[in-house]
Amino acid sequence: MSLNIGIVGATGAVGQKMIEVILERNLSVGDLRLFASKNSAGKIVKFKDKDITVELLTEEVMKEKYDYLLFAAGGSISEKFAPIAAKAGNIVVDNSSHFRMTENIPLVVPEVNSHVLKGYRGIIANPNCSTTQMIVAIAPIYKKYGIKRIVVSTYQAVSGSGYKAIEELENQIKDKDYTNKVYTRKIAGNCIPHIDVFNENGFTKEELKMVYETHKILGDDSIEINPTAVRIPVFYGHSESIYLELGEEVNIEEIRNLLKESEGIILDDEPSENRYPTPLEVENTDSTYIGRIRKDLYNPRGISLWVVADNLRKGAAANAVQIIEAMETIKLEG
Repeated sequence: MSLNIGIVGATGAVGQKMIEVILERNLSVGDLRLFASKNSAGKIVKFKDKDITVELLTEEVMKEKYDYLLFAAGGSISEKFAPIAAKAGNIVVDNSSHFRMTENIPLVVPEVNSHVLKGYRGIIANPNCSTTQMIVAIAPIYKKYGIKRIVVSTYQAVSGSGYKAIEELENQIKDKDYTNKVYTRKIAGNCIPHIDVFNENGFTKEELKMVYETHKILGDDSIEINPTAVRIPVFYGHSESIYLELGEEVNIEEIRNLLKESEGIILDDEPSENRYPTPLEVENTDSTYIGRIRKDLYNPRGISLWVVADNLRKGAAANAVQIIEAMETIKLEG
């Protein structure tokens, strides 16, 4: 069956990736409507062999009927327009952070907890990009062995901050005197341990997202999570160094075999051949890549992982489209 889909924020970085992912994953789309602010309304976007005119986002168009509406326009837009669309009977997949921790709104990574979508209509929240790839990587381990503690450091691409951040890095590479406007420091040739605003406890909002979202998706608030989020001068693709303290001692080969057989994961872990994933190699893919799996030298229940994914694809656009695919599969299965 062909689906009628709308994309809110269609001209932004994530909105454009959503269109790309829909095409590449061959989602059956009958009618695609694109919405944006007055600054972008009227632009023409290519989709298959059609030219689609971007429409102005209004309350009226959100009250119309769609099979799915994908939101990629930021929290304030989602806060205003997503409830209007949901009240009209539409299924909304929202990429902003606004509804993620709202009670009774599912926060979904399809490989991990798509079961919460059965019989559901309304707003569905897409997790934060750094949370998503970590959850895909650790969920199989959690389900089999349990996880007591996570220490994670992220190395996040500038595309997570949008087009202006990409342009800033490009300009600073060309001109070392180009002034930083997006970040608190120059990003070219630098690492900035500061993503989003600081909380009173010293953690940033980005870091706390990883804590609270992980608890919600896994349904386990007992896991201790200590994150540090760092912005690095990479255009696309987030990397994460993850340390897990498990509920029991495990064999590393068992972990490798478990991950190799898990949905959405590609294992790339051959140290003798210098094989491990990097952001350049995973760009424009929808999987989560894992390498550098090793056991703690001192704690028999501790293991370390290196996890990489395309932040605009699996971290945002692809995960949203996969939620649609999961819901359609659930419908077919009755």
